[in-house]
Amino acid sequence: MVDLTGSSKARLQKRLDRATAHLETPIAAVDLAAFDDNAAELVERASGKPLRVASKSVRCRTLLERVLARPGWHGVMAYTLREAVWLVREGVTDDVLVAYPTVDRTAIRELTSDPKLAGAISIMVDHPAHLDLIDQVTSPGKRPDVRLCLDLDSSWKPGPLHVGVRRSPVHSAAQAAVLARRLVARPGFRLVGMMSYEAQIAGVGDLLPNAVRSRVIQVMQQNSLTELIRRRADAVAAVRQYADLEFVNGGGTGSVAATSADPAVTEVTAGSGLYGPTLFDAYRAWRPTPAAFFALSVVRRPAPRIATVLGGGWIASGPAEKSRQPSPYLPAGLRFKPDEGAGEVQTPLLGPVADTLRPGDRVWFRHAKAGELCEHVNELQLVDGESAAPAPTYRGEGHAFLG
Repeated sequence: MVDLTGSSKARLQKRLDRATAHLETPIAAVDLAAFDDNAAELVERASGKPLRVASKSVRCRTLLERVLARPGWHGVMAYTLREAVWLVREGVTDDVLVAYPTVDRTAIRELTSDPKLAGAISIMVDHPAHLDLIDQVTSPGKRPDVRLCLDLDSSWKPGPLHVGVRRSPVHSAAQAAVLARRLVARPGFRLVGMMSYEAQIAGVGDLLPNAVRSRVIQVMQQNSLTELIRRRADAVAAVRQYADLEFVNGGGTGSVAATSADPAVTEVTAGSGLYGPTLFDAYRAWRPTPAAFFALSVVRRPAPRIATVLGGGWIASGPAEKSRQPSPYLPAGLRFKPDEGAGEVQTPLLGPVADTLRPGDRVWFRHAKAGELCEHVNELQLVDGESAAPAPTYRGEGHAFLG
């Protein structure tokens, strides 16, 4: 990560301000130089394995196309089937993996009625019931084969504990084999891939203010990865007895290097690292350069060392805690008022630098998560040097696939 401190932060603020001076706040901006640097860094960390871009972390068609045009990137991991259909129809990609099972009958009907879509999109399954629903929409003899990806649970289960997210019920190689056998026996389907997302490694920062907690997380992640590499290899081998897999997907921004080193994995997913949100400041292995920001205007000065901006409550999903709040970033030295935080319609900011701000001045924030920034704005300002060009977000194109 480029260490944006002191004069480098001041230069960044000057560029963002100049590039967007003609616009009214709120403004969301992406620094293209940082975005491209992060894309290149992720490719280097993948060590030759292709990267699949996680669209939920980008949520802007222009930027998806930009990263997919770079060497080392191929294919999209979408978060809903309806989004996947749209991306293929718009020509963004001809290779989409939908990361979560779908029960969207309308989107399933569209998928199964178009051979082009059926050949470009793979859907996630972890139970035969997912296939039952598709058969109810369109019977096997009246559709092209539906491409399937088996979701292998990547959580770590030492003894009675469960470390990681609750995703697929398929955890062991034996369970994967049983499901694979049932999937390939069903007419109208083709098992083409496996996915295993190690959220407790890729999505948990290991460099926290509390040194003891950091060490506990580091040990957990090391032991979890060791166990997963063995189990994933066994599961892939078991499934390959029944299906000729085209891909085995794993990882996320926080584990690109570690997951790429796993021989069983053929491709790695990344997305958040392109924007560099604040949650990724807490990673030892690699921290992306901050690339995505949003600006709010100061509207009043209620007291010395307090400047209040309009809006600000752009809270990220996940547990309701401090880490999910946005962070005031530019100018440096601002912080939230503890009893108010980031407010719905106003946000008081504290610190000596607040005395330098006047109504009409801007404060630039960083969001805690990547793509969720785009749910608040209709367009991103793509900043190149000291100029900016607008690019619509999913929301700006009229789509709220999850909201």
